[in-house]
Amino acid sequence: MNSKERKKIEEELKDLLREKGLKITQQRLIVLRVLAENRGKHLTAEEIYRETCGILPGIGLATVYRTIQLLTQLELVDRINLDDGFVRYEIGDLEEKSAGHHRHHHLICINCGKIMPFEHDLLDNLECSVTDTTGFIIRDHEVKFYGYCAGCAKKLKLN
Repeated sequence: MNSKERKKIEEELKDLLREKGLKITQQRLIVLRVLAENRGKHLTAEEIYRETCGILPGIGLATVYRTIQLLTQLELVDRINLDDGFVRYEIGDLEEKSAGHHRHHHLICINCGKIMPFEHDLLDNLECSVTDTTGFIIRDHEVKFYGYCAGCAKKLKLN
C-alpha cells in the first residue's frame, strides 16, 4: 500500500471515529488501520496486537483488547467466529461501515480450511419479510457456508 492510499484510508478512519463521537487517538487509528490493511484476513486480537506493535512499539495488549471491544460495540469492527476456536475481527468496506451495513459472508472449505469472503448479500428480501411479518428489526446477520473450495473440489473430483 502506497502512502497516498494509506493517507486516504486514515482520513476515512478518522471520519468513522468522528461519526461515532469518538476521540481520535493514535491507538484507535492504528487498530483500525491494521484491520483495513489486512482486509479479508480475519485477525485475532493477538494478531492485531503483533501488527500494531510494529507500528507503535510499546502499545499494550490490554489497550488493543479495549480498543477492539469499543470499536466492536460501535459497529466499526465486526467480531466473527469461524468455528476454529478463535474470535476474529475484521473491518468491512469503509463506505458500508459509515452507513451501518454489514454485507459480507464467509465461505469455509471443510477440507483445507481456506476462508473466503462472499460479498453479495442475498438476504435483503428475507430481512424485509421478517420485519414486515414479525416487527423484529434486524441490525445484522452472519452467514457461513461450509463446503469445498474450487481447488479442493477439483482434487477430490467433486465437480
